[in-house]
Amino acid sequence: MAHRVAALAHAPQSTFELACAAEVFGLHRPGLPEPYQFEVCAEKPGPLATLAGFDMLVTNDLTALRRADTIVIPGWQTYPEPAPPAIVRALQQAHRRGTRIITICSGVFPLAQTGLLDGRRATTHWALVADLTARFPNVQVDPDVLYVDHGDVASSAGAGAGIDLCLHVVRTDHGAAHAAHVARHMVMPPHREGGQRQYAELPTSGPVPDSLAPLLDWATARLHEPLTINDLAAKAQMSGRTLTRRFATQLGTSPGQWLLAQRIAATRALLEETDLSVEAIADRVGLSSAVNLRRRFHQAVRTTPAAYRRTFHQARTS
Repeated sequence: MAHRVAALAHAPQSTFELACAAEVFGLHRPGLPEPYQFEVCAEKPGPLATLAGFDMLVTNDLTALRRADTIVIPGWQTYPEPAPPAIVRALQQAHRRGTRIITICSGVFPLAQTGLLDGRRATTHWALVADLTARFPNVQVDPDVLYVDHGDVASSAGAGAGIDLCLHVVRTDHGAAHAAHVARHMVMPPHREGGQRQYAELPTSGPVPDSLAPLLDWATARLHEPLTINDLAAKAQMSGRTLTRRFATQLGTSPGQWLLAQRIAATRALLEETDLSVEAIADRVGLSSAVNLRRRFHQAVRTTPAAYRRTFHQARTS
């Protein structure tokens, strides 16, 4: 059976945040398997107001949460007020049954109300961090990351980070190659790790820095080469210090961290889609040796290349 995903809508619903979840979990893409069954529910079925100026018709009530394997809360515009008790109870009961709950932006507020985030890290949109911290002092609010995933519960920053989290969930469930195909259909940029900063101030005066996109494309096509920060800086025709500032401003990470993340992503795809040895993969992705690849991969994915291949390579070929 397909993995059931239920999005919990609440008036006035952000159509974009709901669409982020629907795009990843609910859209049929020719040539790709359909591992998820997506539906939308609300406390009271019927017309539900949206922020876009129109009503949407929701036909499922909270019983949809009982049959869900994953619940998505795509924003919660009434977060200054407590969530209805019936919704809080439904989320708590779903979690006890083993249902995974993920939130986008302000959707973290009703999840925090359940107590499931007490003593745990969570995040939200940077503009809501102070409010979340004040209302739920037992939650360890991290203001600087795109998303935080504990396995059973996960939270993300703004809507763009919500897409990152949803794709991360797909990657966890079905491997990097499948998630990359979904992202490619969505014309999404390369995967962003949850630990990247969600917000960075641009200069208030002077010219806006050029996009790093051409440099990122150039580097991604050359992962097999022993690229260094100096190589990237030379290609971009700027100093290493300037390049580091540009990465921090535009990507919220460092050149070295970004490059390692791309190499790990390429490793995951090769483990899933090929029978290449770890040594051959290390050579292809620029990690120099099997020993280095195993160490870096375990640090990033929390498992070994062999265990990862057993999980996802067999799933693709079965």
